[in-house]
Amino acid sequence: MRVNAQFTEAEAEALGRYFTNLDRPVFALRNLPEVVKGALFSRYSRTEKSLRRVLLDEFINEPESGFERLAGGPASTDDDMVAVRRAEEFYERVLVGYGDDSVAELAGAHVAVEEASILAAKALEDSRIGISPLEKSTRYVRFDRPGWDGRYLYHRGLELRHSDYEPAADALFATYSRLVEPVTSAIREKFPQEEGESDRAWKSATRAKALDLLRGLLPAGTLTNLGLFGNGRAFEYLITKMAAHELPECRQLATDLHRELSLVIPAFVRRALDEKYGRPSAERIAGVRDAMASLARRGEPAATTPAVRLVEFDPDAERKVVQAALFPNSNLPLGEQAGDPGTVLDTLFAGRANRRQRAPRALEHAQYLFEITANFGAYRDLHRHRMLTQDRQSLGTALGYDLPPGLEELGLGGDFASAVEAAATAHDRLERDLGAALAQYVVPIAFHVRWYFRANLREVFHLCELRTTPQGHPEYRWVAQQMFLRVQEVHPRLAGYARFVDLGERDELERRASERRMDEKLQALDRKVR
Repeated sequence: MRVNAQFTEAEAEALGRYFTNLDRPVFALRNLPEVVKGALFSRYSRTEKSLRRVLLDEFINEPESGFERLAGGPASTDDDMVAVRRAEEFYERVLVGYGDDSVAELAGAHVAVEEASILAAKALEDSRIGISPLEKSTRYVRFDRPGWDGRYLYHRGLELRHSDYEPAADALFATYSRLVEPVTSAIREKFPQEEGESDRAWKSATRAKALDLLRGLLPAGTLTNLGLFGNGRAFEYLITKMAAHELPECRQLATDLHRELSLVIPAFVRRALDEKYGRPSAERIAGVRDAMASLARRGEPAATTPAVRLVEFDPDAERKVVQAALFPNSNLPLGEQAGDPGTVLDTLFAGRANRRQRAPRALEHAQYLFEITANFGAYRDLHRHRMLTQDRQSLGTALGYDLPPGLEELGLGGDFASAVEAAATAHDRLERDLGAALAQYVVPIAFHVRWYFRANLREVFHLCELRTTPQGHPEYRWVAQQMFLRVQEVHPRLAGYARFVDLGERDELERRASERRMDEKLQALDRKVR
């Protein structure tokens, strides 16, 4: 590593393991705990010193910082935790003296959350900014494997003590488990291995197809695993929101997250559950939710087919997009921008070769409001587009459910329907006795839920180009196609530039082409290694 002349040999030795270089103006940090990074950047914003000099003078060479224990040589876990606690007061002084709330965005942490219900996972994943989640897939992982106690993996909380809950959930899992092998075998018989197709690719594609057909049997209480990466500010708010949640499971997760994050980024989640800020905020969230529930009208919803409605759009969107596209290249006010729409838009999208070349920011001036009814499995997939303004109604059984056409073709639709309808009967009793929120746990994800998306055209481009690819699950693919068609109806010229939206019929074995491409990539890597 080359060394900047401002450091002595001893200083360079002390700094070397924490930076990718010591002599260039652009460098990355490494081997530093998150709490140190956050405090370091906080101090950095209020000094003329270089970042490397701040670390050396005010952390490495400052005995009170506890830096040697936190970032130094090996130590036991207990020693590490003691060091964090002792150092916390030092870092808190740095943060109070030199930073504000935004500094908490500079420290992050990875957290694993295991054996949480699908319902709780949706609550954890609902944060739009600052949290990046990744959840176990129903397409690639079988969910019928029992836990260490031999029981199916679904949430069993004290709040769900009801004579109908566990028998209904067990019956859903038993049907799922019983059908996995025959459905997989039938799929493989229908789609035999093709010449040149590897065993891996064929088995993966056919297994994914089988699990896609059966995932609707899984109740919303099914246990899943997810990983979260986020910054301190986002985690603080997430913990507060979870503490206000109507589900006891989510409130317990708030406590669990707070405890674990306090061990790695303590200064940034301290207020999440404190008596001055966190608890009052959580109480307010819960109070507003309850008050709004008393104001909202309720009726008797009827079963309905999946639907995508365009509730609102801006008739003047094209002019606004053109103005926004011209504005940064002009010296005139926004309202004085004008040009031929066709010429401006052709120029704006010229040379866009694939969906990974992002649509331009000007498209954000076209706004749409969609109301969508589809099964909870499709919602679960599309919920990952968190940057859209979205919200859903409670999961129930009144809107009906989807029976996968592929199962009917295999002669197994009756088993699926019987299990789902039996769970619906149990749901009605749970809703009567425990309330609508807790009754959600037993609802199979084949049942419909209603939600809205408020999205701008740039977001529509991203969602529809990504979610209409042939390898996508047919349920969310249909929703994305319908969203795009609604936009196309009101703004045909703007929609015409979304050249990578696939409106074609679905491929019967969705993952086949994608798995073949993966084989090609793996083979290329093997050749590179050799």
